Amino acid sequence: MSDADVEPMIHEDSLPGGEAKLEPRPEWEPRYPGSGRLEGKVAIVTGADSGIGRAVAALYAREGAHVAIFYLCEHGDAEKTKAIVEGEGRRAILVPGDLGNPDFAPLAVRKVVDTFGRLDIVVNNAGEQHADDDIRDITDEQLRRTFQTNIFSMFYLVQAALPHLEEGASIINCTSITMYKGSPELLDYSATKGAITAFTRSLSQGLVKQGIRVNGVAPGPIWTPLNPSGGQKPEDIPDFGKDTPMGRPGQPNEVAPSFLFLACDDSSYMAGQILHPNGGTVVNG
Repeated sequence: MSDADVEPMIHEDSLPGGEAKLEPRPEWEPRYPGSGRLEGKVAIVTGADSGIGRAVAALYAREGAHVAIFYLCEHGDAEKTKAIVEGEGRRAILVPGDLGNPDFAPLAVRKVVDTFGRLDIVVNNAGEQHADDDIRDITDEQLRRTFQTNIFSMFYLVQAALPHLEEGASIINCTSITMYKGSPELLDYSATKGAITAFTRSLSQGLVKQGIRVNGVAPGPIWTPLNPSGGQKPEDIPDFGKDTPMGRPGQPNEVAPSFLFLACDDSSYMAGQILHPNGGTVVNG
């Protein structure tokens, strides 16, 4: 599969958004030296061109993993993430395409396995959101698109990846604090995150006896291209994240360690669980 095999979808807004032009720049750099916790492993990270996905790819590479960078259409950002992974001495491949298309995942996973010979970790991180004040403003196209990108894609990717995952493998899904506390302006997005949490818990029960652990991460407000590119109303951006107990948005490299913990043997007795890097907001887990 080549870059030309998948036509990127055109959004009604500017999502997914580029990180290269974002100010201030999100912080993706791993904070500590690696300790080999993912040595020799192969990971798929969706939405890895920027934001949380880039930070996860960078941290996984520092810990010894080779990374398949799944992304939609931000080729410049994806090339930057590839360079980051390779700068850690690991291999990286770019796999562009629309995860909401059921035909994409089998081709994409085949490319990963053909390249690396194995697959150990699947991070379902890619997502989209659109701010609307009124449920009546959510178009049928937007509703279908948000569910396709945020939850249908996880079904498609896990279905394609599962034959290649062996005992000790890990699947990590990105849900959101909006699943727990709600978000009136992100109604369709919040609904998909509720579905992701239920998907995580149910899939975990189905795979745990095979030695495949499924867990999730529910970030709070994190500074990524998703928000200023249409995921939040422009007038809300200056106060983004200030309603958390810590009084600020989080950075991608403050979320990535949760994905590392759930991918490595440090979390060997955890399955069906959700971690909450959210700036101190207490939610029912």
